[in-house]
Amino acid sequence: MAATGVKISAKQVKELRDKSGAGFMDCKRALVEAGGDMAAAEIALRKRGVAIAQKKKGRAANEGVIGSYIHAGAKLGVLVEVNCESDFVARTDQFQQLVKDIAMQIAAADPQCITRDQVPADVVEKERQIQRERALQEGKPAFVVDRIVDGRMGKFYEEIVLLDQPFVKDPSTSVGDLIQGQIAKLGENMTVRRFRRFKVGEDD
Repeated sequence: MAATGVKISAKQVKELRDKSGAGFMDCKRALVEAGGDMAAAEIALRKRGVAIAQKKKGRAANEGVIGSYIHAGAKLGVLVEVNCESDFVARTDQFQQLVKDIAMQIAAADPQCITRDQVPADVVEKERQIQRERALQEGKPAFVVDRIVDGRMGKFYEEIVLLDQPFVKDPSTSVGDLIQGQIAKLGENMTVRRFRRFKVGEDD
């Protein structure tokens, strides 16, 4: 329920806009609903953004750009294709920055695939077995082993799956959440289609 009688200053709205990137009215509404609580307003905006992104999910994204990142010294480079729905959005500064950030992420964190379902089933099963045996060897009770394994598999995915990885510029959010935030702001579905990471001296 929205709080009543709460005065929201322009300074508060600006602070939330700077943190979230959301529009002026969205920020003001979130602050009013949160009774002026900045943290609660941020959470409200994030939830709203996720809901919007889920509605956009599945829409055809056939436009976009190919971005690149070359690390200092030119020993490491990345090419990545990020798609959106229109050429108009593809040309925006926000989308271009997103592509640059994703290319930098790939260079820094070396993901092996984009989504969890791209991880081969035999690799997932082998990792689950390793973590199960590890938990049992640590003397964990059998009735909690599955829960422990699930938690450790989350860490496993964070290491190798691009969308699950903590964003290098802000580890408190994942790359998937970063993309969802841009979907909510720009109003189009966005997907990472493919990438290649090159390091001098390494084979494909």
